Amino acid sequence: MRADARRNRERILTTAREAFAEHGVEVPLDDIARRARVGPGTLYRHFPNRDALVEAVYREEIGALSARAYALVEELPPEEALAAWFREQVGWVRDSSGLAMTLKAAIDRDSETFAFCKKQLREAVAALLEPARAAGAVRANLEPSDLLRLGHGVATACEHADGEGIERLLSVVLAGLRP
Repeated sequence: MRADARRNRERILTTAREAFAEHGVEVPLDDIARRARVGPGTLYRHFPNRDALVEAVYREEIGALSARAYALVEELPPEEALAAWFREQVGWVRDSSGLAMTLKAAIDRDSETFAFCKKQLREAVAALLEPARAAGAVRANLEPSDLLRLGHGVATACEHADGEGIERLLSVVLAGLRP
């Protein structure tokens, strides 16, 4: 991809992510193109329809959430890294539920995108769990998928909670991860 095309694609993705967060995934694509300072044709060359754009934003979001897990492993002690990432996961699930629901409605659950994202997240969570297990900070039988499900559950349970309520529930769940 040419450098200008790559920059346009990145600008579209960044703008779409912001627009989806502000107005939901039904924001008009022409608005995204205008805000990204590209023509509609440029947007449609990169993303032929809304589903393709939602899918690309979702993949980027999962990539960033996964990368954050690896960064936290390097920055913090194991139990703190796991707790920090879990909080970020819950926040991401709460903030991007519309994105995920739209994508789930548009593409097959057995699609390459969902398989790729599940694999990427599970590997990232495993990178967090392994040092936490070795340090005796979490239950030995805890699996990456357990933590991912718990994060979705907490986010769903806290859909209408304030920050204090979210933190209270997070602290209960995190305490339950300990041996």
